[in-house]
Amino acid sequence: MFGKERTFVPFEGKIENVLGPSASFQGHLKSEGNVRIDGYFDGSIETKGNVIVGEAAKVVAEITANNVQVWGAVKGTIDATGRLEILPTGRVWGEIKVTSLLIDEGGLFRGKSVMAGDEADAFPPEETPTEAEESPTS
Repeated sequence: MFGKERTFVPFEGKIENVLGPSASFQGHLKSEGNVRIDGYFDGSIETKGNVIVGEAAKVVAEITANNVQVWGAVKGTIDATGRLEILPTGRVWGEIKVTSLLIDEGGLFRGKSVMAGDEADAFPPEETPTEAEESPTS
């Protein structure tokens, strides 16, 4: 915005699991650490760490992680207890449940979003009037 280029900050910690650009995987990946997908992934990813979806990656999956950073394409569900970032080349189709959401200019999101956390519940739904309030007084 205003001609100022944004600097992207990678998630902390080393990446312990990598699916390279020429690889494809189908199934369930469960990890305690950070995961980076640069190839094709079909299935589910469950980690206490972070997930990075590289620019050339195509992911069809249910993703559960701390933070998720999308540079490529994801179709499915994302449940991030921390932050979801959809970067300029990132595309997400599906359902997301996040505490924090950032969609950078050029990024695409189509689907349903649910914001989790205490702040999401700050404004309770409107109450419907009770019968006593609706009755005309005589």
